Amino acid sequence: MKPEPTTASRPAAILAIILTSYFMILLDNSVIFTALPSLQADLRLSTGELSWVQDAYTLVFGGLLLLGARAGDLLGRRRIFVFGLVVFSIASLLIGVAPAGWWAITGRAVQGIGAAIVAPASLSLLTASFPEGRERTRAVALYGATAGIGASLGLVIGGALAHWISWRAGFFVNVPIGAAMIILAPRFIPETGRARGRFDGFGALSATLGVGALVFGIINTVDAGWASPVTVTAVTAGIVFLVVFVLIERGAAQPIMPLRLFASRRRTGAYVARFLYLGAMIGFFFFTTQFLQEVLGFDPLQAGIGFLPMTAVNFAVAMSIPRLVGRMPGSVPLLAGILLTLAGMFWLSRAGVDSAYLTGVALPMILIGAGQGLAFAPLTSFGIIGAPAADAGAASGLVNTFHQVGTCLGLGIAVAAAATVPAGPAVAHLAAQVSVALTTGSILLLLALAVTAALILPAELATRRTRTLPEERPAPVAQPAR
Repeated sequence: MKPEPTTASRPAAILAIILTSYFMILLDNSVIFTALPSLQADLRLSTGELSWVQDAYTLVFGGLLLLGARAGDLLGRRRIFVFGLVVFSIASLLIGVAPAGWWAITGRAVQGIGAAIVAPASLSLLTASFPEGRERTRAVALYGATAGIGASLGLVIGGALAHWISWRAGFFVNVPIGAAMIILAPRFIPETGRARGRFDGFGALSATLGVGALVFGIINTVDAGWASPVTVTAVTAGIVFLVVFVLIERGAAQPIMPLRLFASRRRTGAYVARFLYLGAMIGFFFFTTQFLQEVLGFDPLQAGIGFLPMTAVNFAVAMSIPRLVGRMPGSVPLLAGILLTLAGMFWLSRAGVDSAYLTGVALPMILIGAGQGLAFAPLTSFGIIGAPAADAGAASGLVNTFHQVGTCLGLGIAVAAAATVPAGPAVAHLAAQVSVALTTGSILLLLALAVTAALILPAELATRRTRTLPEERPAPVAQPAR
């Protein structure tokens, strides 16, 4: 039995619960950036231990996404969604009371498990609750806006809490939010049907090991570089496991990742473009935060507030997406969004030690915020468009998997590129590293633009043309009256 889409009886409540829960996990993916210095001082962490506070979350999150998505299809998406919220909320509490580094790192890994369940479940619940058309377009636009705003607003909130209260407050805040969502979800979100069949155990294992090893290898490049034996071994193992995973999926009766999802050029293009786009954006957040604090001399609160121009524009533009999609192909705002992000990223890459915040950072951020607002909703909708109801969880899992692996690989590439800058005075050296890293991000955005133009735009135009063909046929000639 395949799960059927349901009609949202209380759509506003359902959407609010889904978006709040998704925002919560995105918040903790970025809130940590501006809080890292105070967290390091409080727990007396080495540089390597500090990196694992973020990497443990990313590694587990990325590695378990497909598994979490398939579990929702088999066990019921609302049930899995609530379970993921419970895991995430408990882990947030444990991190908030962490007495030592190992405790915080372990808590972040457990938090990653919860996020790997909540992220795909939230998108598949949205797909199941809102039928295709205007309602789903609006819901996906808000979901996409949440993806963009959650990342940038997390820096603001993280900086403010670290400055006024403690880095721990950024994790404690999840507990009441998570508890409220756990109570409200069963009351307002209808349960989806369960897909019958056995669980694809070997596929799940190979996917988890493949993505996990690949993400671990990419993370390891930050400290050891791409030529490190550990990096090479992990990346190679990841690729081998993923090849095995594809071979398993080709013959599986109930695949964890149906390969038919890649038959659509729009979906495939959306996955690859999202991978490249997020690869560029993670470098932007990581290095711009350092630029604001180490080059311009901002404290954590000022650095967080420094991202507000981007956040405000992002939200305003994202709210216009439902109207734009109704008037033009969705690939048009997507192309415009990537172009604006590229322009802003390249402009920001020119900033140096003598740059002013307004002209060197704030104005480029406005372009990047507008680009994010235009790009995220189409990238999300194209990743799930046309997927059967039974594959909604798998399609949602792929959207989030390419999102997370893109951030890992993008950060590894940006850090490796920044490491090529010759040594020099500390501030000038960091400014040069930021410039190189953001230039590298601009190249990734250029590739995302090429993928969108080559795969998504032609496929969408062909689909829209096919739908309008009956209307383009000549009207039948009226028969003379008898």
